[in-house]
Amino acid sequence: MIGSVIEAELQVIGHEVVGYDLLDGLDILDSSSLEKAICGCDAVIHLASPLGDPEDSPHETMRAIVQGTWNVLLAAEKASVRRMIYMSSVDALGVFKGEREPAYLPLDDDHPCYPSTPYAIGKYLAEQMCRYWCERTGISTICLRPPGVWRPETYDEIQALRRERPAYEWDPYWEYGAFIDVRDLAAASLQGLSCSLAGFACVLVASSDITTSGKTSRELAELVHPDVEWRGGPAYRTEPYRSLLITDRAEKLLGWKPVRTWQMFVAGNGDA
Repeated sequence: MIGSVIEAELQVIGHEVVGYDLLDGLDILDSSSLEKAICGCDAVIHLASPLGDPEDSPHETMRAIVQGTWNVLLAAEKASVRRMIYMSSVDALGVFKGEREPAYLPLDDDHPCYPSTPYAIGKYLAEQMCRYWCERTGISTICLRPPGVWRPETYDEIQALRRERPAYEWDPYWEYGAFIDVRDLAAASLQGLSCSLAGFACVLVASSDITTSGKTSRELAELVHPDVEWRGGPAYRTEPYRSLLITDRAEKLLGWKPVRTWQMFVAGNGDA
């Protein structure tokens, strides 16, 4: 889903895209095939990953995320690319999908990581590989940490599920109202190719507001995590539905801002 949108946007602005997809029989675990595909490329956007579903094999999850990412990094190094972008996940924090309570809210780029599932641990380890690989090679590297990625039709789907069962918003677990529209994530990825960066960065990217049935960000935080320290400042009084993922660092680094919001969808302004 993400790759197809990024590919289309890259082609619109004149880039030649070399796709590498398991659906086409191309596997990042095949290092020789990967090296041939990356040869001659200027940059790599690495999206390949399982989705972290509970039924996924832990062994296959780790192989795909950790070994697969290592293969991508080595192939990119051999090709002397100038920029690597790795699509990580907020799951690396270890506080999504009901893993554990956060240390504080809102969540920011400095929040400690407590990954415990194979998917979350794999994403965190892949980020660390990117960090140390960047230090060794000098190839600037950006790890993006998005929450749930939404297609245009997802907004209606979420609203329908909540009408059917209101507690769906936080049961069986709450995702902090966090999401990002796939079009905004594609824009962040493209900005990552051209932004000014020397070294490594790992940043949260998300919508600027929460998805909610009506409760404000603070109200939901008190409802679901009443014992978690609240660090939200006055902005949450003037913007009551402000995102609980602070993306200031990504916005400054990438020169990017998310455009699609839940409040736009609720107000019926365009396609969200």
